[in-house]
Amino acid sequence: MTVVVEKTEPPGPPEKTRPVGEPAPAAEPRRISRSLVIGAILVVWLLLFAVLRGKQTLALAAADLTDLHRWFNDVNDSIGANRDSNPLFLYFFNEIRLVIDNLVTFVQELISQPSGARPVPQIGWLGVVGIAGYVSWAFGNWRVALLAVAGFTFLGLQGLWQESMDTLALTLSAVFVALLFAIPLGVWAGLSDRFHRIMTPFLDFMQTMPTFVYLAPLTLFFLIGGASASIATVIYAAPPAIRITAHAIRTVPETTVEAADSLGATRRQALVKVLLPMSKRTVVMGVNQTIMAALAMVTIAALIDAPGLGKTVVQALQSLDVGTAFNAGLSIVVLAIVLDRVTTAASVREEEARRSKNRFLAWRRPLLAAGAAVTAVLVFMSHTYLWAAEFPGDGGVGSSIASAADTTTTWVQDNLSGLTNTVRDLITNALLNPFQSLLTDSPWWLVGAVLIALGVVLGGRRAGITTAVCVGLLVATGMWSDSMTTLASTVVATLLVMLLGVVFGVWMGRSRLVDRMLRPSLDAAQVMPPFVYLVPFLALFGATRFTAIVAAVVYAAPVAIKIIADGVRNVPTTTVEAATAAGCDTWQIITKVQLPMARSALTLATNQGLIYVLSMVVVGGLVGAGALGYDVVAGFSQGQLFGKGLAAGLAIVLLGVMFDRITQAAARRTSA
Repeated sequence: MTVVVEKTEPPGPPEKTRPVGEPAPAAEPRRISRSLVIGAILVVWLLLFAVLRGKQTLALAAADLTDLHRWFNDVNDSIGANRDSNPLFLYFFNEIRLVIDNLVTFVQELISQPSGARPVPQIGWLGVVGIAGYVSWAFGNWRVALLAVAGFTFLGLQGLWQESMDTLALTLSAVFVALLFAIPLGVWAGLSDRFHRIMTPFLDFMQTMPTFVYLAPLTLFFLIGGASASIATVIYAAPPAIRITAHAIRTVPETTVEAADSLGATRRQALVKVLLPMSKRTVVMGVNQTIMAALAMVTIAALIDAPGLGKTVVQALQSLDVGTAFNAGLSIVVLAIVLDRVTTAASVREEEARRSKNRFLAWRRPLLAAGAAVTAVLVFMSHTYLWAAEFPGDGGVGSSIASAADTTTTWVQDNLSGLTNTVRDLITNALLNPFQSLLTDSPWWLVGAVLIALGVVLGGRRAGITTAVCVGLLVATGMWSDSMTTLASTVVATLLVMLLGVVFGVWMGRSRLVDRMLRPSLDAAQVMPPFVYLVPFLALFGATRFTAIVAAVVYAAPVAIKIIADGVRNVPTTTVEAATAAGCDTWQIITKVQLPMARSALTLATNQGLIYVLSMVVVGGLVGAGALGYDVVAGFSQGQLFGKGLAAGLAIVLLGVMFDRITQAAARRTSA
């Protein structure tokens, strides 16, 4: 006989009874969606815009100045009048300028400019090519050495040898000074948590500022020329080295440091024998980033009369000479690729050598010694013989390249103008003009209130406070209307960047093959200085603000694509497999799983895209973008507009800080 025992649940806690007459507890309030709040803000803005359009816009004509601009002009005049009598300039600024100027002049006379009574530099083209090849081989490998020799030879064949060497001289001078300060500061930040916390906000701020912004204040104290260009480049190029060096020191395994301490190593010994050797590869990557930043800044510093390829590009852009600009821009690209490959190879050479079983590695030192002897002979010949000092030929290759670029430009304008004009007019009329009108024709206080509200919703209270301060200072600069024009171009370009970023980033994140195919091109695109991007689009679209927007999109898209690709790839495979098992198709997996789980990557991509776009949009002032970029350029070329140009530079900084704070805060809130 089977006995069935009925299982009973243990008694739970008695239900609480509500006394008669007592009100029911209030239901927990529902949280309002952030998207809904943003939509409401935009609707209110549009309604008020329809009523208040054209009122209190703070518009300022191109030739008009505010009291702040006149005060800046007065300060500039006063500094110029007292530069040789004021102790601060006599014993500080002028001394710094003299030291930097002497360093730049020394390097220029060494490789690019006539030296003393000599009609040629101390080291001619043959010696420079030999040194470039030997250094590339010593720090990299023979492939990089061949690339360096071919690249430097190509610079001469283009007829731009001296301009290229001037650019190289300024870059090397600035990198030397930057690393002289950046490496010790990076090591200190790596060892000290307190110093790291102090340095991080300054580094964030310096890397947020577009390259244009550094130029105007420095010319105020150091005049125009190579010295100011080098100082601006030092300030712009140092943060990557500081940040990456600190990161390298801080990521050395604690167990390794503890082992050194247990063996009785002093702090200095631990640094020299353990921390620096183990972080050498990452530090060299920081040097690579410093060199790339320096090259980008040196070319833009042509606006303050820095010699080199940048000056050739600026003059060609201002005269709409696409052929010359393309030839000089190609030289900048070649120089950037060579410098990037050499430093990249140097960061991985030792690890590759350890893994390699090449029998020629045992002969490396004797071969390097022989190579040093050959290089010394080439340097001697270039110092002694004119044929080895002056690059032979008349630059026929460069003339052919410029002619081909002009011919291509003419063909494009004759045959593709219908297509290019359609694309330009579609985006300009459908997207840019309405948004720009909304920003520039709304009352300033209404736009300011909308920006502050969006800052609070997206980034929180602190981001809202930062936005409020930036809005107030933008009004104070007197550049509100031009700032809104630049803001419109920046937002439109960023939207296009994110569209490309999502499409190609998801594609790369989902396919290893696509990633391997596209990533080298994206890496190469990030090497090129901003100036280079203006040239081809000048040929396609002419000198318009749309040219600057397209160049900004192409300039900023690679970094956004790579960030989004990494974010999509980091979505757990198990989550994707679970969605697939539940019957989701590819579109649903992307939109319902991968993109939502990569929100922090999307926000970070937006942050970086905005900063890159802003820096490029203002450079586009050279090709008709107008607004703040034009104001800065006009301030360099017209003395009476110096104060306005300085205020425009300050406005660019404020826009950059506002963008950066809101998007960074939004990224933190998304990942929390």
